[in-house]
Amino acid sequence: MQPTEISPNDRLWAILSYIFAPLVGIIVLLIEEYKNRPFVRYHAIQSIGFGVAVIAYAILFTVIYIILTAITFGILGLCLWIFYFAPLVLAIYYAYQASQNRYFTIPGLTNFMVQQGWLTAPPTGFAS
Repeated sequence: MQPTEISPNDRLWAILSYIFAPLVGIIVLLIEEYKNRPFVRYHAIQSIGFGVAVIAYAILFTVIYIILTAITFGILGLCLWIFYFAPLVLAIYYAYQASQNRYFTIPGLTNFMVQQGWLTAPPTGFAS
């Protein structure tokens, strides 16, 4: 994949793909104008994977949260709620990386998506 010029609209769609994952990533892939732009396509597909991972994390963490809160009579519930913000912090970080015109990899997730053939590897010289 040869990198092309990245427009401000490309950057905006990439940012929004992470903040509102996986919904905006899916929308981007449905828009004819953007689905063929390498930068936007890469981040849209990666954000869909990120969004699915966040949903799985939320479900798993909710089960753990309920169990640990019940076992400790609510004491751990006062502390563990902060972990619900971890995906939001990551989404903001990934959106920032995209705003800097960077192709980057999400540890574990990007390699898995490349191996499955869902995502092409980021162009050489752009991965951070």
